[in-house]
Amino acid sequence: MKSITYKTSGVDVDAGNALARWIGSRARATHRPELVSGIGGFAGLFRLPRGLEEPLLVASTDGVGTKLKLAFATGRHATIGVDLVAMNVNDLLCVGAEPLFFLDYFAVGTLELPVAQGVLEGVLRGCEEAGCTLLGGETAELPGFYSGGEYDLAGFVVGVVEASRVIDGRKAAAGDLVVGVASSGLHSNGYSLARRVLVGEGADLDAVVPEFGRSLADELLEPTRIYVKPVRALLEQVEPRAIAHITGGGLVENPPRVIPDTLAFRLYPERWPVPRVMRLIGERGPVAEEELRRTFNMGLGLLIVVPPEDADRTRALLGEIPSWIVGELVPRTGSAVEFVA
Repeated sequence: MKSITYKTSGVDVDAGNALARWIGSRARATHRPELVSGIGGFAGLFRLPRGLEEPLLVASTDGVGTKLKLAFATGRHATIGVDLVAMNVNDLLCVGAEPLFFLDYFAVGTLELPVAQGVLEGVLRGCEEAGCTLLGGETAELPGFYSGGEYDLAGFVVGVVEASRVIDGRKAAAGDLVVGVASSGLHSNGYSLARRVLVGEGADLDAVVPEFGRSLADELLEPTRIYVKPVRALLEQVEPRAIAHITGGGLVENPPRVIPDTLAFRLYPERWPVPRVMRLIGERGPVAEEELRRTFNMGLGLLIVVPPEDADRTRALLGEIPSWIVGELVPRTGSAVEFVA
């Protein structure tokens, strides 16, 4: 009788080892000087940056959500890893932290090296763009747990901020201005709704959509913008009162999280352009404007609250990323976010 092996049970240890060797060699491009030891051991070691008087560690975790379904459908995996890093490191910016190192969790039914390498190439690209070390990760081959060709991703980031430089919204005041920073599209939120409206059964994801000037796959797989370097440069010269990362919950749920409950955001939607993809979802759904605003970022990946005298300088320091003065803070008398025509 032929003996049963781990491989015949669905787990290819050799493929996993090959992937670990590959990612270990590629991760060197992300190494920061604080790295002590990274991929290959049971745990990574990392020093705190020098020169900080009262360093606070900051951590975040997130995934990519059902945007993964589009990667599965198209066989395009090169940007999903960027999304994974972006959703984590952009959260750290909301308290003024600098990302130090990142870890990923990649779970799959059957490990296919080209797919895994495509995903992790995106993770590496995201870490380089964010200036953080890929310190380690886990590849879990779980036969029978995921359908063929599918996988799941989770990311974890640790950063640091000087205690005296934490951005916590406590200094926010009525009259402060709100600078909206452009998203690159849907980012990684609202995809269950976006897919229901735009990706019907048998939809040709490679067909060019006239409203976009490119294919539906290109539009929907556009990677999440990573804001770390421009915002870190901004923080050297400006002290924002609050920063909100616009993710799940859109412009309705996210902004109130970063200001006192005595204040509200007053936003003027005519002051910034809403990406065509979000307008198309509204038209084709149909999806009501209120639902769009509480699901998508509506073209604004970050909201940065600053004193009025710093608003123009904030926009200039953001460099090539488009930004607009989209509103102000007001005393809260009702909704935490007001939209004014």
